[in-house]
Amino acid sequence: MNHTDPDRTERELTEALAALAGGVRAAPDAYRTARGEWLRRERRRRLVLTVLITIVFALATLIGLWVLNEAPSHPGVIFSGLPSAQVSTR
Repeated sequence: MNHTDPDRTERELTEALAALAGGVRAAPDAYRTARGEWLRRERRRRLVLTVLITIVFALATLIGLWVLNEAPSHPGVIFSGLPSAQVSTR
């Protein structure tokens, strides 16, 4: 089992990461490019969501209209009323 001092391990890791990070050079317009790509993806996501909502709403409306159109035009048994039966209130 390797018994190392935690402070030593932390220091070595810090030095290694600092050396690695020191060699990284970002492009001058990297932020602008990344932000532009992100904004394009965001606009596309919103457009797709808007189109999907519109399609779902249109389909729901069309299905509702079709169901209403398929309903029988003559009155059903429930709504036919009583055949002129006289109710006595004595």
